[in-house]
Amino acid sequence: MAHEKHQQLIQTLHECLEACNHCYDACLREEDVKMMAECIRLDRECADICAFLEQSLTRNSPFSSDLASVCAKVCEACGNECKKHDHDHCQKCADACFKCAEACKQIA
Repeated sequence: MAHEKHQQLIQTLHECLEACNHCYDACLREEDVKMMAECIRLDRECADICAFLEQSLTRNSPFSSDLASVCAKVCEACGNECKKHDHDHCQKCADACFKCAEACKQIA
């Protein structure tokens, strides 16, 4: 199967997607949701592009490297935003995003 060569990236993408979804949900429960608006928006964007790239890799899409480049940018933006917040869920999300961005750059 063509996607087997990208199995580690697929796993990293999935972990980032899960971290972003968890952060998204936890941010919505924070006392000052308005302060978390950009984090929430980027969590959603990041989870979506990670899911889309994960799917493209499993179907050997010819656009995977282009999508990986975009995914790296979105992951970095999300990581940078999450890093600004002291919440544990944001810090864990930032770590997952930065790890995913680096992995995406390898195939971009």
